[in-house]
Amino acid sequence: MERTGVSDDGRLLDAWFGEFLVHRSTAKPSPHTLKAYRQDFAGICEHLSAQTGVPAQQLTVDVITKQAMQQAFASFAATHEVASIRRCWSTWNTLCDFLFSLDAIVANPMSAVLRPKAAKRIPKALPADAVARLIATLQEDDRDGVRPWGERDFAIILTALLTGMRSSELIAVNIGDVRGVSEAGTDAVRVILVRGKGSKERVATAEPALVATLTGYLESRAARFPDSTKRRVPTDAAVWQRFRGSDPLFVGADGARITRGTLQYRVLRAYRRAGINGERAKGALTHQFRHTFATNMADENVSIFTLMRMLGHESMNTTQVYTEGAGTGVREAAARNPLYRLLDGV
Repeated sequence: MERTGVSDDGRLLDAWFGEFLVHRSTAKPSPHTLKAYRQDFAGICEHLSAQTGVPAQQLTVDVITKQAMQQAFASFAATHEVASIRRCWSTWNTLCDFLFSLDAIVANPMSAVLRPKAAKRIPKALPADAVARLIATLQEDDRDGVRPWGERDFAIILTALLTGMRSSELIAVNIGDVRGVSEAGTDAVRVILVRGKGSKERVATAEPALVATLTGYLESRAARFPDSTKRRVPTDAAVWQRFRGSDPLFVGADGARITRGTLQYRVLRAYRRAGINGERAKGALTHQFRHTFATNMADENVSIFTLMRMLGHESMNTTQVYTEGAGTGVREAAARNPLYRLLDGV
């Protein structure tokens, strides 16, 4: 591999990190991953700078030694959680592999830096009575909130509970990703094209009750933002046909694609309104619904292979915390989600 874009002295660590990011770009990392790379790089450079007395921007690759990295990670670990330490170790291990491949360093020193073991925690699901209270609350008028939009909040939370989609996936989904709803009524099962981590796609199943909720939300959205709908559509066209396929499925109070901050705020408000904020795991908001979805599927004896597909997991080890049940199909598994029974008569 040839060196490109590095200064003639070839020793500045910051310049090599820029080369590393260019190298990694061919793998199409997500913006979240790129942000993590930069945070992890800056975090360790800060401690290397403190050790050497050299400003971080002037550090050279010569600073990457076993002893220096051990000391830097020891200082980093004193103020960070296990998950952050493990991620940072992984970033620097990949970076040092890259530097070694280009003969910028004589060896990768990260094998000498201990990495903490990941805690084996069983994801916490919301109890059935808490979910029932949440659904009942979301169907009530929210008169005290800032810019209340009950149909939208109900649709988002129900989609998360019944598909296990991550917050980033809920934000990214477009109206056109909900397949088939414009060709028929809401009595048929639909599918949602989900764009997951690493740009990997999967399909989630939407049963009639969820499709009906999404339809009701879009009707309220068309009333709120009439200018956002297509102009030339038949007067009797279904509400799904009145939007463009590229339009975001979930929007904020301004009609634009919902942001992560707004999504998490609406979810937190829903927890508080329902009186179940203490039932969720610490730090889990939208992701709590994903845990609940996976646990409900596991309780229905869905196979680990099917659940892997439904959750978009790459590793079976990630899914094993939920289930080791017997096999069944994705469509039948999604239909057996017990949360759908809470929607009878909705």
